Order: sequence, then C-alpha cells, then structure tokens
Amino acid sequence: MAPTARSSVVDRTTKESDVHVELSLDGTGVVDVDTGVPFFDHMVSQLGKHGGFDLVVRTKGDLEVDAHHTVEDTSIALGQALREALGDKAGIRRFGDALVPLDETLVQAAVDLSGRPYVVHEEPVLVELIGSYDTTLTRHIWESLTASAQICLHVRVMSGRNAHHVVEAQFKAVARALRDAVALDARVTGVPSTKGTL
Repeated sequence: MAPTARSSVVDRTTKESDVHVELSLDGTGVVDVDTGVPFFDHMVSQLGKHGGFDLVVRTKGDLEVDAHHTVEDTSIALGQALREALGDKAGIRRFGDALVPLDETLVQAAVDLSGRPYVVHEEPVLVELIGSYDTTLTRHIWESLTASAQICLHVRVMSGRNAHHVVEAQFKAVARALRDAVALDARVTGVPSTKGTL
C-alpha cells in the first residue's frame, strides 16, 4: 500500500532481521502477517483485526538462533509504523481502554498516545513455550512497541491460567484500546493536549 493519510510503510533492516510493515489506521481489519513464528503471527494478526487496522507484516529473522530478534524487531517496526501513521495526532481521542475476556482469562488494557513511552505489565507466570513462542517475550513486545511508538500502555491480566488465552487476550485488549485511542473525534480540534503537542 502507498503511504496516505493515517497510514505508513516501515522497513527496518539489521544484521539480525529484515522487517517490512504496512499499516492503515482507518482500515477494516485486513491482516497478512508472516514472521516465521506462527504463534506471534497469530498475535500480531489480533492487533490488526481487533484494532480495525489494515496490516501487512513480513519479517525474515535469525530464527536459527531463536525467535527473540524476530519478535523484538517486528515490535519496534510496528511501533514506528503506529507513530508515523498518527502524524501530528490532531483530532484523535488519544486515550483508549478495553476489558477483554477469553474463556477463563480477563485482561484490562489502557493506552495514552502521549508521546512518552511507559509500560506497566502484570501477567501471571506461564509455561515457557507456546509452540516456538517464548512466553517471556510478551512483556518485551509491549516494551519494544511502546518505546518505538512513544505511547503509554498498561496491560493487566486479571484472571487466567491457559497460556494461549492469557497472551491472546492481551493482544486483543491492546488492539481494542488502540482502536479507541486512534479514532478521530469530531469534538477534538487540534492536538488533544493542553501542551499543544503530543
């Protein structure tokens, strides 16, 4: 997709990975994700689908080492794409929150598109692996994404015991919170901050 208003294209290449992201904030939830880490693909797809974003992600990483660099660099590129697609943030709601159940799991997420990166993440201890996905990476995903996007994110797992559900509900909750935060509000003129900038 070509860059247009409220969309972005990001390419990030290092010695550890090659990442391509296309993001449209005003999409319909059409996703196409391939990172070589199947469970992570499933999670990133949740961000697009439940955020109402059109999202393409292509990552080639050093999976012969492990999934860490692939997941980290993809998250950094996703955050950069979000920041660039938001532009000057004029007219957005800025804040968003969601409470998402997934069977026995309940997750609360809140976001502020503040221009200041900060993460609060509360999650129970989980089994180490879901397929080839290291569950300790979930917190690092949020840290990498928020640092690059320059947003404030709180994610709290309120209940849950199945690792798949606990991680997936987090991605769905963050997606729904972002969907609200990036939405345009006709009552907002300019940037939604008394500072005049975000």
